[in-house]
Amino acid sequence: MQASAYPSVKGGKIGFVVQNQRRVLLNLGESTSRRSLSMTGGTACCGGLSLNSMASMGVELGRTRLGVNGIFGSSAKPRSLKAQASYEDLEGMVPSKQHGKSSGTVLPFVGVACLGAILFGYHLGVVNGALEYLAKDLGIAQNTVLQGNTLLAGATVGSFTGGALADKFGRTRTFQLDAIPLAIGAFLCATAQNVQTMIIGRLLAGIGIGISSAIVPLYISEISPTEIRGALGSVNQLFICIGILAALIAGLPLAGNPLWWRTMFGIAIVPSVLLALGMAVSPESPRWLVQQGKISQAEKSIKTLYGKERVAEVMNDLTAAGQSSTESEAGWFDLFSSRYWKVVSVGAALFLFQQLAGINAVVYYSTSVFRSAGIASDVAASALVGAANVFGTAVASSLMDRQGRKSLLITSFAGMAASMMLLSLSFTWTVLAPYSGTLAVLGTVLYVLSFSLGAGPVPALLLPEIFASRIRAKGVALSLGMHWISNFVIGLYFLSVVNKFGISTVYLGFSAVCLLAVLYIAGNVVETKGRSLEEIERALNPAT
Repeated sequence: MQASAYPSVKGGKIGFVVQNQRRVLLNLGESTSRRSLSMTGGTACCGGLSLNSMASMGVELGRTRLGVNGIFGSSAKPRSLKAQASYEDLEGMVPSKQHGKSSGTVLPFVGVACLGAILFGYHLGVVNGALEYLAKDLGIAQNTVLQGNTLLAGATVGSFTGGALADKFGRTRTFQLDAIPLAIGAFLCATAQNVQTMIIGRLLAGIGIGISSAIVPLYISEISPTEIRGALGSVNQLFICIGILAALIAGLPLAGNPLWWRTMFGIAIVPSVLLALGMAVSPESPRWLVQQGKISQAEKSIKTLYGKERVAEVMNDLTAAGQSSTESEAGWFDLFSSRYWKVVSVGAALFLFQQLAGINAVVYYSTSVFRSAGIASDVAASALVGAANVFGTAVASSLMDRQGRKSLLITSFAGMAASMMLLSLSFTWTVLAPYSGTLAVLGTVLYVLSFSLGAGPVPALLLPEIFASRIRAKGVALSLGMHWISNFVIGLYFLSVVNKFGISTVYLGFSAVCLLAVLYIAGNVVETKGRSLEEIERALNPAT
């Protein structure tokens, strides 16, 4: 997603993107050369760590019985008598019991994984401040044949590749492999003497962040205790925001030192190396180990994460899942089988709604919106939008395991719909003309806040929860691939649609999409709070 001079959000695991409107594609006459190095993909940040409550969040479906209606709504139909029995067995099931303090610890390893999220945000944001200076050094300013958005292209490839790598080599080893394109890409960008080298560097960095977008939420979800899985999963979004903020801060010396842009890219090598080293001592996902039949290693990993007193309990849960340890690894075509298509389509739909909900529009026009209200300072605008993101993400993290994922999604999209309506009216209603600037800023901030409450952080958290073990990595990768592809398509056609129909009409369309998302989520999305991954898997994917 292209953004303005303010920190902005890219929908989906994936970013609060900071771009300079005056430099990167925000003016319709901008050259294509600058588009090629602009950041267009990402998760709404600080809530998506991806601009990532107005409606009631009192519905706590996680406390209800996890029957057919509790999973996908009343429209869900059992595939067989055996499947029906599996759902009925869950009618009397209570949520996972709460556990006392254990001797293990998860937080350090979540922190190591979040280095991938920081790099995600940093690589998305670093080009914005540096673009003007590297353009002069590399002669990009007059070059009109640069090859599109290389970072986005790489991210699309990486998002699909990450799932296969995670299934084949394991989660921690995939992190280490991911550090290679991240580090090499940063090095090539930092040392580039021509446009071609810069493009290759950004392509490799894109592949790296695409893999990170898939495996960071996957790994965190699989190692986190049930009772705090939502809060820890939300941390991914927060660290993407931190990465983008770090890129913004890293650009401050540019005014006094035009060659500083090379150091900005080179800085990313450090967390890449730390990620590889940290994962060398981090425990592998116990669920992946059990799936591979490596029982003793799984027990060792559980002991490190949760403490020796919970080894037997967690192993019983993992082996009780049955099919995850006895069935062969799923192929890509298995994702489209009748057995898994329901959950896979939900994952893809959530990211599609995230992108179609208008996050790009808010980013494109944030500069003019703020300036219409008299806020001419880029710093002030960035601070305002950034504060809304951080606040929304903090609130979402605290509510994720209490209010539930589904409740936050509904609240988020409802708030975004109202915000888009307010933005549209502020542009068109003459009676509101004296207050149009103020209302536009209010609508923007409310939109960012609403996005960060659910639409930004929840999809990347929910997907690893609803996918069965044998399809989890590939399912997450497919859904994130939908995110990157839809992001690219929207970025490609958005400005032409605005020119044809007007921004107010487009905003009304986005509002309608948000309302459709509310209806879809209410009828199709599972509530997973308080449930172990094994409980969810047995409910959604009963053995056939």
